[in-house]
Amino acid sequence: MNQSIPYWHVDAFADRPFTGNQAAVMVLEEWLPDAVLQAIGEENNFAETAFVVKDISGAAEWELRWFTPTEEVALCGHATLASGHVLLVRDGGQNVTFRTRRAGILEVRRSAAGYEVALPAISTERGDWPEAIALLGAQPLEVWRNPAGYDIFLYADEAQVRGLAPDIGGLGNLGSNQFICTAPGGATDITSRVFVPGGGVDEDSVTGSAHAALTHFWAARLGRQTFTAHQASARGGDLTCRLEGDRVWLGGNCVTVVEGAFYLSG
Repeated sequence: MNQSIPYWHVDAFADRPFTGNQAAVMVLEEWLPDAVLQAIGEENNFAETAFVVKDISGAAEWELRWFTPTEEVALCGHATLASGHVLLVRDGGQNVTFRTRRAGILEVRRSAAGYEVALPAISTERGDWPEAIALLGAQPLEVWRNPAGYDIFLYADEAQVRGLAPDIGGLGNLGSNQFICTAPGGATDITSRVFVPGGGVDEDSVTGSAHAALTHFWAARLGRQTFTAHQASARGGDLTCRLEGDRVWLGGNCVTVVEGAFYLSG
């Protein structure tokens, strides 16, 4: 196996380098074995590596899969945005569609903010999780959960969210859930931090899939379908969020910081 694979390193939900969330985007001629895709994801060591292959089914333009350093995931927003950015810059056009294995058809299109990505809206229901709360280290006002592992912990204010110092190892032992900690924002309508240690990402920089849940969650509380969000990670990132029926549109820009080739041999 000797291949040179086109490779892009993109900062997604970012207006300048070294902010937002990093993703690798790799354009394949055909699917490689899953073990090889996972090994590449581990080698890249980003929150996500996105792989795209031309879709011959007619359902979309491209097939899309995402791998963390440790596993394949069902949905990733920032690496989808990054993939759309790469393909629209390379090939032109106003939008691009992706067929995924577990998240349906996704779309990225150009917008005033740079791009928008459409993801399935993720609903949550009121619940509790004492073990997770103890590991997060601060008592939330409410806990809302989804069986797919999107767990929202609502705090009173942004300072509480920023001040969290969770037991990352302990959270990782609870599974590959997203621990989504959120509160009303200061400069933006809402703020959040997202921990996914069981999925190989201790704290994610800017999490599109988490905002597919947060948009549904906050639209009801804010009484409007459109609002702004900030993810208060070390790198940080800003998004626009809009709920349209069963879809969430997340807006932001992307910056390509590396373009080249990934050499695969063996």
